[in-house]
Amino acid sequence: MASASWQVSGTYFEACNCTSMCPCVVLGDPTEGGCTVLIAWHVDAGHYDGVELDGCNVAFLGASPGNMLKTQWKVALYLDDRATPEQQQALGAIFSGQAGGPLGALAPLVGEVLGVKSVPIEFVAEGTKRRLRVSNLLAMDVAAIEGQGGKPVTIENVPFTPVPGLPAVVARSSGLSVHDHGFDLDISDRNGFYSPFAYQA
Repeated sequence: MASASWQVSGTYFEACNCTSMCPCVVLGDPTEGGCTVLIAWHVDAGHYDGVELDGCNVAFLGASPGNMLKTQWKVALYLDDRATPEQQQALGAIFSGQAGGPLGALAPLVGEVLGVKSVPIEFVAEGTKRRLRVSNLLAMDVAAIEGQGGKPVTIENVPFTPVPGLPAVVARSSGLSVHDHGFDLDISDRNGFYSPFAYQA
């Protein structure tokens, strides 16, 4: 599947259990010893080997027991249940990193794949706020941290990010909930980021 031509773009956001701002993006150790991160993407426009992907949502759950570049992750992928089987196959290839592109760099870090599920995914982006609901399994809400002059705080050129080449807004979560694959997490007031994304291979 890695030989297929594809391109996707849209908006992404994430939250994790680190206090803000997460040191993992600058290759530091997680603030809580390990890092559990939930990442979501909404595809505004995209295609994979002729399969259109506009409007599809994807979520990714990752858990690292220590420094994210020095440990093996447990991961799970959640695919939009509104997508056709062909679209789900394409989304799975792209957002798991199997199809190459920026997310392909994550493949060596994965120690265990917990599963891939087709589920209802609600992704909402309004102003400086982002909201995700994945069935009754996952939820996260983040809002931008207000910086100088009331503008959002941004970071760019960090060495470890799912959106290389793009600045990200630093956010804080009002809720992060994970209840799947043995995880039982309900926290708030932790790290978040959001930005556009654009991947291709």
